[in-house]
Amino acid sequence: MRILFFIIFMFFLPVVKAQNLIAVQIYTDDQLLNLIKENKHLSQVVIDECQLVQDIEARAVKAKMPSYQFLWGDMLAYGVCIKKDIALGLHYMRLAADQGLVEGVEQIGRYYHIGKFMQVDIKQAILFLKAAAAMNNLAAQMRLASIYQQGYGSPLDYPALYSQLHHAITDDKSTHKKITYLLSQLAEKMPAKVVNAAKKTSYTN
Repeated sequence: MRILFFIIFMFFLPVVKAQNLIAVQIYTDDQLLNLIKENKHLSQVVIDECQLVQDIEARAVKAKMPSYQFLWGDMLAYGVCIKKDIALGLHYMRLAADQGLVEGVEQIGRYYHIGKFMQVDIKQAILFLKAAAAMNNLAAQMRLASIYQQGYGSPLDYPALYSQLHHAITDDKSTHKKITYLLSQLAEKMPAKVVNAAKKTSYTN
């Protein structure tokens, strides 16, 4: 009787497993972009139990989709669901940035600024952050303002950044407060007429 029960159990076990395993659908480009903007892209891959690794790699390497290049680069850099390879991860992040993915541009700039995975390079940080700031990336605009506040960058670039921050939109009170502070610091570095002109001019794409 025990033998018969064991045979029946072993027969139905794969069926039970198959029923419990829910196939995860690959993310649409819009879904992935939203995850990236909310910085939830890596956690989502983990939540999905790493089922989409091959699909993600294919879209990054073969299809060369910038959103997936960014995701694949982050997965490699942090060793999420795959073996860590920081150099290759940065390579794919740069590919995403080169294709104009603003989150990729901002992230490379941020890494140059804080020395994440690479040596600190303020000139390169400013280069990438300026590009991201012009594409309405608020994180890049705020970081760039902090860098300018420390005496880096060219005064010729202050009006553009002031305008970008002045026209920035956020419903987060702490972020709004920080923007107000950064604007006041930038304003001290420019004549009043330049500040007034910057308020009336748009420097974003």
